[in-house]
Amino acid sequence: MEKRGERFQRQNLQNLSFWLELSNTAILHQMRRDQVTDTCRANSVTSRKRRVLTPNDLKHLVVDEDHELIYCYVPKVACTNWKRVMMVLTGRGKYSDPMEIPANEAHVSANLKTLNQYSIPEINHRLKNYLKFLFVREPFERLVSAYRNKFTQKYNTSFHKRYGTKIVKRQRKNATQEALRKGDDVKFEEFVAYLIDPLTQREEPFNEHWQTVYSLCHPCHIHYDLIGKYETLEDDSNYVLQLAGVSSYLKFPTYAKSTKTTDEMTTEFFQNISMEHQTQLYDVYKLDFLMFNYSVPSYLKLE
Repeated sequence: MEKRGERFQRQNLQNLSFWLELSNTAILHQMRRDQVTDTCRANSVTSRKRRVLTPNDLKHLVVDEDHELIYCYVPKVACTNWKRVMMVLTGRGKYSDPMEIPANEAHVSANLKTLNQYSIPEINHRLKNYLKFLFVREPFERLVSAYRNKFTQKYNTSFHKRYGTKIVKRQRKNATQEALRKGDDVKFEEFVAYLIDPLTQREEPFNEHWQTVYSLCHPCHIHYDLIGKYETLEDDSNYVLQLAGVSSYLKFPTYAKSTKTTDEMTTEFFQNISMEHQTQLYDVYKLDFLMFNYSVPSYLKLE
């Protein structure tokens, strides 16, 4: 039989390992915050062009009043599941299991409150006092994921019409009438050429699915307490829920998705992109690479 002293010692060791794990996690998140701060400072000319955030800049920041949380959602970085979790947190008992919420429900804007719906003093109060977090992903992996989802799936006709037709018209010589009308067969090379075309940026901001994280969440203006990564999604998500004080009854949903865009897949997509276009595309997403500590992909041939 275990003696009381031994049991006490074992519990102490368990407690110690728990606190060590917690402090290691805290150090990791501090390093991620420092990386953002350093990048913002080093690139202050480009990153602080607009000093004042407008309400339109805050439409990606989802607010949970009950637990004092602000989550900046980035499409293609587990944002459907995070929106589901936020619906559980803000639903006041209406939902208990995130995965019971249909994906399209999670994207209905009326189901979640965003920061741009508040007055300026209310916005400032929340930015100062609430726990703020976002999730990021390797920029080119996220980009390929967006391309695969929006341009290779037959059901995404609204994207084909809205963007596909424009891309085909601008990037494809001798395009057929059908391709110009449907816009449902955009090649990845054409998509990249469209993204780096100066005319694209002058016309309108990027769609949120391929907009930079830096432009969606404004990390140089908003001080995020936690920066989670897609690569460590489960651990980081559950750490957020732990800090929010809800981890006893809410876990981040995990599921293995075979359609997930991987590094190998991304490498393949970039094989047909010219060195010049790779360099220009890297420049578009450079701040995201630097800010969130993603190294230049080994498959890139930069000029």
